[in-house]
Amino acid sequence: MSDSQDKDRRPTVLVVDDTPQNLSLMSDLLENDYQVKVATGGARALKIVRSNAPPDLILLDIMMPDMDGYEVCRQLKADPVTALIPVIFLTAKTETQDEELGLSLGAVDYITKPISPPIVMARVKTHLMLKASADFLRDKNAFLEQEVARRTLEIRDIQDVTILTMASLAETRDNETGNHILRTQYYVRALAIHLRNHPRFSTYLSDAMIALLFKSAPLHDIGKVGIPDRILLKPGKLEADEFEIMKTHTTQGRDAIESAEQRLGKNVPFLLCAKEIAYSHQEKWDGSGYPQALIGDAIPISARLMAVADVYDALISRRVYKPPFPHEKAVAIVIEGRDRHFDPDIVDAFVAIQDDCKTIAERYANNEGGEIEVE
Repeated sequence: MSDSQDKDRRPTVLVVDDTPQNLSLMSDLLENDYQVKVATGGARALKIVRSNAPPDLILLDIMMPDMDGYEVCRQLKADPVTALIPVIFLTAKTETQDEELGLSLGAVDYITKPISPPIVMARVKTHLMLKASADFLRDKNAFLEQEVARRTLEIRDIQDVTILTMASLAETRDNETGNHILRTQYYVRALAIHLRNHPRFSTYLSDAMIALLFKSAPLHDIGKVGIPDRILLKPGKLEADEFEIMKTHTTQGRDAIESAEQRLGKNVPFLLCAKEIAYSHQEKWDGSGYPQALIGDAIPISARLMAVADVYDALISRRVYKPPFPHEKAVAIVIEGRDRHFDPDIVDAFVAIQDDCKTIAERYANNEGGEIEVE
C-alpha cells in the first residue's frame, strides 16, 4: 500500500477556531498522524460535518463570533447523523462552570488554552480509539440484529412450511379436498380482517391474533390422519357408528397438537390457537355440534371463524358423498345456518365479503381432482 493510501485511511480531525494562528498551530501538531480539516466559524464547521465526508473528531473553540462553540455542539448533538462524533472543547475559558456546561452539552473532553501538545495528542488519540471501538460495536450489533432478523424469518418460513406439510398429510388422505387448507386459511383471514372493528371481536382480533389465525388454520383437520380410510373415503352416507368415529378427528387433532406442545416443553401461542380450531371447529352455535356441544360464545372465536370457512369450502367442493355446489347455493346454505350452526355476526361478515371468498376459491382452485364450483 502506498504512503498516500495510508494517509487516506487516517482518522480525520476537524479544528474549529476563528483565529488563524490557532488553526495553523493545531494543523502543524496533528497533520503527521491525522487528516486535518479546518473551519473558521460555527456555520462552516456544521457544513463540513454534515457533508458526505464527516470528521471522526472535532476540536472546537468556544468564543467565536456569530455562533459560539456551545451552540455548534448543541446542534451537532441534536442531529442523529452527527450526534456520535466526539467533540473536544479547546478554549481559553477556564472557569469550572464553563467546563460543566460544555460537558453537559455532550462534549467528551474539555482542554484549556494555552495547550500542552502532548496532552492534546493523548486525548485526541484516546477519544478516537473510543469512537472506533463504539463504531465497531454498533456495526457488530447492527449485523447481529440483521442476522437475528434473517434467522427469525428463516425459522418462521420453516415453521409455516412444516405446518402446511403437516396439514397436507391429512388432506392427502382425502385427495378430493385439494387446496382446501389454503382456501380456508385465506377465508379465515378475510373474515377476521372484516370483523376486526366489530364490538364483539375487536379486542380479540388484533394484528397479532389475525396472523396466528392465518398460521393455525391449516391444522384444523390434522386429526383426520387418525380416521380409517374405510370411513374417511366412504362414497356415501356414514352409518351412525362410523360417524362417531369420524367425529373423533377433532379430539385426535387437539391431542396431536398438545403432544407437540409437551415435546416443546412450553406453550406456543399459534399452537394454542391451532388446538382451539382443531378441537372446536365442528361446534355449532345452537349447541348441537361436537365434541363438547358448546353453545354460542362458549365456542372459541377462532373455531367459529373456521366453522364458516370450512363449511363454505366443503359446499363448493366435490366430495365423495356430494357434487360441488355453486357459490350462490353455498352462500344461501351458510345464511340458513345463521343463529343455528354459525355465529350470526360471522355469517353477516361472510355475506359482506362473499365476493372476496369467491375470488379466493378461484385463485386456489384445485390443480387436479377435487373440483370446486364458484361460477
